[in-house]
Amino acid sequence: MTDKISERIPSAERREQILEAASRVFGERGYFGATTDQIAKAAGISQPYVVRMFGGKENLFVGVLSRSLDRLLVAFTRTLEEWKADGSPAAPTVPPVTDGTPVAGAHGEIGRRLGLAYVSLIEDRGLLLSLMQAFSMGQDPTIGAKARDGFLAIYRLLRDEAGFAPEEVRSFLAEGMLLNTLLGLRLPDEYGRDEAATELLECTFRTKLALVLDVAAESGGSVAGSATAKAQGA
Repeated sequence: MTDKISERIPSAERREQILEAASRVFGERGYFGATTDQIAKAAGISQPYVVRMFGGKENLFVGVLSRSLDRLLVAFTRTLEEWKADGSPAAPTVPPVTDGTPVAGAHGEIGRRLGLAYVSLIEDRGLLLSLMQAFSMGQDPTIGAKARDGFLAIYRLLRDEAGFAPEEVRSFLAEGMLLNTLLGLRLPDEYGRDEAATELLECTFRTKLALVLDVAAESGGSVAGSATAKAQGA
């Protein structure tokens, strides 16, 4: 797409087009490995046009980070609204532990729904990996500050809107970091080939495993594509 043609597209649509491409490129190559030229080619727009709109790679990555955080918060908010519309159902309380205190499942159902919503976001390739990259760049004065604000916004949403206790939020966020780590390691490429990787992926992603393998295959996974059918039939 030439700049002359792209000028006919509304600014908001052009911005989203670039951010979507940047999310994929940053997800595949990392912040330091990606270039504005690669992102421009992925978006079908010239590199000077991308720079003119965002001013450089750091601003572009901050835009990707803001987009990713917004999508995550919107997905969680929508899930919470649907849960509340269903009457805020809770998971069954499991038998009491040795001291007689019930192990409540008060947030089990909403935790399950939020977890599914989080995993479903990997259909936007690069979104979760871009978040993980941002979270690892806490030392950067610009990116780190934005990542911290976003992470705490997620914490507050889970605590204040979902009603999670601090310990429940910690466990939920820890599982989310595990999902990101498995994707960052490209562990889905080992599905069906390595027994430990297969076991870990199945118990982590469960019903969403086929989706994870499909996304991995689209991004160049060597084994994931052929393993998807096996996961679907499991």
